[in-house]
Amino acid sequence: VQPPEKPLQAEEWNRLKESFQSPAVFEEVMFNSMIRCNSPIDVAKSLLTHVAKNNGDIAYNLLVKYLALCVQQGQTSEICDVYEIMKTKFKMLESGSYNLIIRGLSNSDQWRMALTLLEEVKKIMIPSRTNYECCIKAASRHQEMNLAFELYHEMLTKDLVPTLDVLQAFFDFSRGMKGAELQKELFGILLYLRDNQIYPHKMFMRSIKLWFESIPGGNWRGQLTNIKDSGQCPVCNHQLEDSDLTEEEYNNLRERIIRDVIHGTDMFRKTSPQEFEAFQTFVENRLPFDIVIDGLNVSHIKPRKMQCENLFDAVNYLAKDNARLLVLGRKHMLINSSNWKREIMKEMQNKADFFFAENISEDDAFLLYATLRSGKHCKFVTRDFLRDHKACLSDSLTRHLFRKWQLIYCVKSKKMFLSVFIQQPAFRYDCVVQTTGDTWHIPYKDTFEEKYSYRVPRKWLCIQQK
Repeated sequence: VQPPEKPLQAEEWNRLKESFQSPAVFEEVMFNSMIRCNSPIDVAKSLLTHVAKNNGDIAYNLLVKYLALCVQQGQTSEICDVYEIMKTKFKMLESGSYNLIIRGLSNSDQWRMALTLLEEVKKIMIPSRTNYECCIKAASRHQEMNLAFELYHEMLTKDLVPTLDVLQAFFDFSRGMKGAELQKELFGILLYLRDNQIYPHKMFMRSIKLWFESIPGGNWRGQLTNIKDSGQCPVCNHQLEDSDLTEEEYNNLRERIIRDVIHGTDMFRKTSPQEFEAFQTFVENRLPFDIVIDGLNVSHIKPRKMQCENLFDAVNYLAKDNARLLVLGRKHMLINSSNWKREIMKEMQNKADFFFAENISEDDAFLLYATLRSGKHCKFVTRDFLRDHKACLSDSLTRHLFRKWQLIYCVKSKKMFLSVFIQQPAFRYDCVVQTTGDTWHIPYKDTFEEKYSYRVPRKWLCIQQK
């Protein structure tokens, strides 16, 4: 449907509706089309007026569509009017409407109304990430950084993960501003990137660099560089943190994971305590292993290949140097089938220890337990990121150690034609944001990546205070 270019009278709307194939949804389709074509507001308003005269009322979904058009065009007074109408007509609005109104108001000179609305939303539901970020950006744009940071911290306490976009906005809008408290907050964001192993993209990295260089009297200078394999920064000659864990760090991590993750709350959702006890006994009688393999996960590496063949290739490849292998399997693997051939399974069992769990078991905890009990030399093979378990660890230091351990000890299985497994080159330095006080080293990626990735960047921003 092509919307008209100017407002229509009642009979003109009626004629259009009669000529439409499905008159029952005419108004809805017409509004969708107006949003797509960014039609003038007075055209949309003439359709709303027509609907109100005809039906004596305007349905919620049509008001929302009109609202979307007003937000798209930054029509602040119309947004306020529609909100007043909706508030009077409906006891409660759904989150989509609040998102629209807050977004519309936060981009206008009426941005403080968006904050009032955010307070309203809090009374009935947890506001969305978008709600918070619109208000944070509005406050930042108007140089009200204390307010922006207050909202940011509130957002984090509600477990809402900020987008890189809003984190970048803090650095953009704080440029050239004075204040020790503000600096502390922005350093806090850099430490948030460190704790969560987040790599800023090039645009975000530039914002960080420009902010540092704009600090009044700060004398900070940033330079882009590539860190040497030894872990030394060519710009400031500083040695980056070691990637490996010390014995003490490893032992602390092992205790915490076994306590918080394995014996914590989430462990037995998909496995029984009896099964896990049997597994522990099995492991204790056979320790230590060199490599623990997530069998089911690895069996899917090459989709066109039989699952047991994929696993067989992996076991063969990893058993080459007389490594002691533990394969975590499922009981269904023991039933002869098109994917699991009995003779291949038997041959594998001569080269590795196998533990077959119930088919509904969650084997991440098994994997973590067997690897950590085997000692610091033991590696594990999986394509999973184990992110749920990282989230169970209560403090940022342990989460940081867990991430380091993953990077060093996880053999990533890839869909490779020549070799089933490739080991990431083990960097001698830790690839996260780090600081000594008068230097900051920030790894960054050329492009924005929404997905969590094990691929660590090779490019760094070195910032030092002269």
